[in-house]
Amino acid sequence: QVQLVESGGGLVQPGGSLRLSCAASGSIYSPNHMGWYRQAPGKQRELVANMHSGGLTNYAESVKGRFTISRDNAKNTVYLQMNSLKPEDTAVYYCNVYYYSTEYRNYWGQGTQVTVSS
Repeated sequence: QVQLVESGGGLVQPGGSLRLSCAASGSIYSPNHMGWYRQAPGKQRELVANMHSGGLTNYAESVKGRFTISRDNAKNTVYLQMNSLKPEDTAVYYCNVYYYSTEYRNYWGQGTQVTVSS
């Protein structure tokens, strides 16, 4: 069983920065994708960024140039550095891991709140 534990959310002023971390435990097949989604009140969950274990990254247009995803494969940990935060970045951020070995596997963290407000 794979478990994902997020940390690093909180309240920050517009223009500020936060760094999210997500540590995965359990048996995770490689190659895999690790990443972040977010869900604001009344909106659908959306991809923020993800990163393949080989290094390829994918970002939502709304965060390009402001957010940076990175990962430590040895620690099965993924990070999201968020700079120049805007009020519209306010959401619950969810860590995600997925891979395909003999079947598709998709795992979610419990979510961490990010609030951007003055």
